[in-house]
This record gives sequence, C-alpha cells and structure tokens, in this order.
Amino acid sequence: MSSEMTVSFPGGKRVTAHYGGFDIATDQGEDSGGDGTAPEPFDLFLASLAACAGYYVLTFCDSRDISTDGVRLRQSWERDDNNKLVRVKIEIQVPPDYPDKYRKALVRAVNTCSVKKTILDPPEITAEVVESS
Repeated sequence: MSSEMTVSFPGGKRVTAHYGGFDIATDQGEDSGGDGTAPEPFDLFLASLAACAGYYVLTFCDSRDISTDGVRLRQSWERDDNNKLVRVKIEIQVPPDYPDKYRKALVRAVNTCSVKKTILDPPEITAEVVESS
C-alpha cells in the first residue's frame, strides 16, 4: 500500500505538509531564522510518538471501561553533545485509584504504538530529484 503527502513552502522558514485534507504547518524557531509560528518538524516527530502512545492508553482504558480522568502521559527526552536524540522516556501517570492489575498492561499498550515500532525497525527512506510537470 502506498500513500503520499505533498509539501509547500509558504515563506520564511515555514514548511507545510499537506495530507488527507489537513495542512500541517511547521516553522523554525527565531534562533534558527524562523518566526516561531508553528512547531519545528522535529517537535512534531516527538509529538507523534507521545500522541500515538496516548492513543493506545486511551484505547486500553476505553476497552475496559476505565476512566481516563487523572490519566496523562509525560514524555521527556535526552540528547547527546551532538544534539542527537539518545533516549525517550514516556511516563504513564495514573491516579492512586487506578487498578493495580492494569498498570503493567498499560506499558504493554504503549509498546504497541506504531510510531515506536517504526522507530525501532525503521523503513528505508530514499530521496531523488525529479522534474515537475
């Protein structure tokens, strides 16, 4: 199965990806010559991981009729001296009355996130220049 996304350049350091009827805007921070009007692309990468994990927690809770009141995720990350991402940690924060028997299962649910799976087994990524029509 193949899908596609297009990208446009609306000005400045802004780049917009167009997919499925959505316009996903990005910009660079002021320290990188942008206006800071939207998240940087790498921020969206990190957000996609957190949101994917959140979706699996939500689905887990919904399927067991467990309230998500007081449930939230906190994602943090570390970079090395070369600014390379070296570690991402996802904390699943639950209220004290969250059922003990489901706590380990929540971690397993997060580990089924398709974004995480893709990072752990990355696809081939290629680039080529073609003439536009």
